[in-house]
Amino acid sequence: MERVVQRLSSTRTFARIAPHCVPALDRAVHRLTGGRTLLSARLLPGLVLTSTGARTGQARRTPLACMTEGPKGKPPTGWVLVGSNFGRPGHPAWTANLLAHAEAEISWRGRDVPVRARLLRGAERKAAWEAVVAFWPPYARYQARVDREIRLFRLEPRPDGRE
Repeated sequence: MERVVQRLSSTRTFARIAPHCVPALDRAVHRLTGGRTLLSARLLPGLVLTSTGARTGQARRTPLACMTEGPKGKPPTGWVLVGSNFGRPGHPAWTANLLAHAEAEISWRGRDVPVRARLLRGAERKAAWEAVVAFWPPYARYQARVDREIRLFRLEPRPDGRE
């Protein structure tokens, strides 16, 4: 079943439809479950990112798939976010928000976690890209469809909830 979903999620049709449906469904399920569940998390781990709008300065909530980091069976030590935009040409807006304002908050399995985002570059990005493609192969197809380099961000918890 997972391979079928991967094949379907890497199509251009999915890229046209999903951005209009998946986030809305995720936000509704997240709200109804008190932040404990995302519909898309049935396939991939997911979180809700609350970032500050790059232009507006307003809080923006975005449900996103993520790859967790850290020892298996333990709480994550960090999260990697992939700015794939479902393989569409432009970078997703949330990536510009994180570039402008690195401090953010995530809702992870019912917990609010203050985080700092860092755009990955060079060898660090290369290693993370290999890991996310191994984790979810459609990301490679998304990258093949676009001329831009898909942005990767590492989110790390802010221990005291401050900068």
